[in-house]
Amino acid sequence: MEELIRKICKNRKKSLLRDFLFDLLSPAEYKDLAVRWQIVKMLDNRISQRQISKALKVSVATVTRGSRELLNKTGGFRQSLDIFTRK
Repeated sequence: MEELIRKICKNRKKSLLRDFLFDLLSPAEYKDLAVRWQIVKMLDNRISQRQISKALKVSVATVTRGSRELLNKTGGFRQSLDIFTRK
């Protein structure tokens, strides 16, 4: 995994990364990745878990997992939000 992460970080071409992820992941996994990112952004915007669950058609448990992960100030979700959404 470490090699894969290094290679992804080294790549700066958005289209190549999109194509790589599309080839690497199944269509369901690719969609799930996008949905999980939406969940995290919505939670960060203080939208209720039930509203997110209904809007994205996912279980409350899925949203709760994202919510728990956001509580970790040094976790990947929190750091990614800080980098990608607060420019």
